[in-house]
Amino acid sequence: MGPMIELSSFTHAYDGELLSGVYGGDAGGADTATVVLLHGAGAGTKDRLLPMLAEFVSRGCRGLAFDFSGHGESTGELRELSLGRRFEQAVAVIDAQVPAGGPLVLVGFSMSGQTVTDLVAHYGDRVAAVGLCAPAVYAQEAWDVPFGAGDGRFSEIIRRPDGWRGAPALEVLRRYEGRAVLAVPGTDAIIPPEVTEAVQDALAAHAQFTRFDVPDAEHMLGLWFEEHAEDRREFVTAVLAGQGDRGWTATRSWLAKQLPQGRKVTDSAFAKGGWSSQMRRLTLDDGTGLALRTFVKPFFRRHAPGLLAREASVLTLLAGREDVPAPQLVAVDATAEHCDHPSLLMSLLPGRVRVDEEDQEELDRRLDLLAAQLAAIHRVVPDERPRPYQAWTSPERVRTPGGALWERAVQVIRREPPAYEGCFLHRDFHPGNVLFAGAGAQVRISGVVDWVETSWGPADLDVAHCSTALALLHGPEHGLGFRERYEAQGGRRLADGGDHLYWRLIDALAYSPDAAKLAGPWRELGRTELTPPVLGERLTAYVEGLLDSYG
Repeated sequence: MGPMIELSSFTHAYDGELLSGVYGGDAGGADTATVVLLHGAGAGTKDRLLPMLAEFVSRGCRGLAFDFSGHGESTGELRELSLGRRFEQAVAVIDAQVPAGGPLVLVGFSMSGQTVTDLVAHYGDRVAAVGLCAPAVYAQEAWDVPFGAGDGRFSEIIRRPDGWRGAPALEVLRRYEGRAVLAVPGTDAIIPPEVTEAVQDALAAHAQFTRFDVPDAEHMLGLWFEEHAEDRREFVTAVLAGQGDRGWTATRSWLAKQLPQGRKVTDSAFAKGGWSSQMRRLTLDDGTGLALRTFVKPFFRRHAPGLLAREASVLTLLAGREDVPAPQLVAVDATAEHCDHPSLLMSLLPGRVRVDEEDQEELDRRLDLLAAQLAAIHRVVPDERPRPYQAWTSPERVRTPGGALWERAVQVIRREPPAYEGCFLHRDFHPGNVLFAGAGAQVRISGVVDWVETSWGPADLDVAHCSTALALLHGPEHGLGFRERYEAQGGRRLADGGDHLYWRLIDALAYSPDAAKLAGPWRELGRTELTPPVLGERLTAYVEGLLDSYG
């Protein structure tokens, strides 16, 4: 059991049902957060969450947990419950038990991951932190369908392969900017790993995110935390980290020390278009702009020491170059020694990411500018070579939709890499990492960003990466034609035939079968028509075009 904390029972009448709950922690002012614990489906009840509730209350929080109708001591039939009714019951209990307007900390298990997300959408900025424990998300059409006995329409909807991919909950989590902890069991036979990854990617977009792995646990994390006090305490600590600063206390302190004497940050806003890291635009009280890169996703956080050290070195190398406009380095904490997450502070460049295509003449000019800029990058001669390039897929790792076309494509890369004359590579050069200023005939490149993957390798690889992005963003013909633009702008000599095809496919196949990750930031910038089916069709046509041109 958790700390010796007195918890009181309550009953709340809603929509013909009596909902049974417990609460604790009446002390504290209006700014004291109320933690709401929500159990999972099936046999889930509030009872196994009581030790966690006591732990939160012992940390100075208010707290409550209750049984949804059809569960535990609440009235009603489970088969009559739905996702919609779960949300409505949670709102009714919160509005009755929580001080009006007070901050909320929402913790949900399994199915209640969806309920927590629905509450985030409903309560907005009142939600200071969320804890999602082996969470599920569901297709919109499942919202108001009764659960039934396990063999009805609800079960049919949630069992459709990949039916969760369009879940509105993912977009809600992507917009959420508070503290977020995702608890992931070592083995989960209920929630597919693709769902967990999608939730993680969504939370890492804007939230102060931490992944909390529980290696020895299975799906029922409520039961695990009930029986494992140390893990329970660590999870509660993680959820409550940085309360008041939404989890950014250490980063704010570090940032203040990097600013010019007497200056302070007056405004902070997320920059659109990022995927691997969070990017914030900071405005100082004298109008100066800075950019803060923060690695939050677990993969990139693990590799942050190398990535950010590399970017800091490259920004120093490029300082003062007019042909490659890059940010100026201000400070870096690559190991998160001082910050909540690994971070790099740099100057804010003018301009914005452009992914629109309404003005075809301007688009054509922008593509020529991209080609010329990439050629200029390849002319950089560093004092010390960066690390050798790394391929982002291999014949053994690539996943395809199947069929003769894809088998042929994979066969092309089933060989040793072609010999090449190396040069300085950006390695992640595409429209999302280039800033444009001006419009029409006056459009120009004002900045190139995201230098964490800088490498030494064949120019073909940078051309290939930008070509894949253009094929997905603007259509296969633009990706297929980028080589000619690059060569016309004075780029390096590229390989011919099968050798060049190898480099193009070693990049393109890294986005099979799910190119949606690359396009997430593009949709955020307004290209909402770039759905997974559209991207899949474009990638297929692009690969087919490459095989026809170079095979």
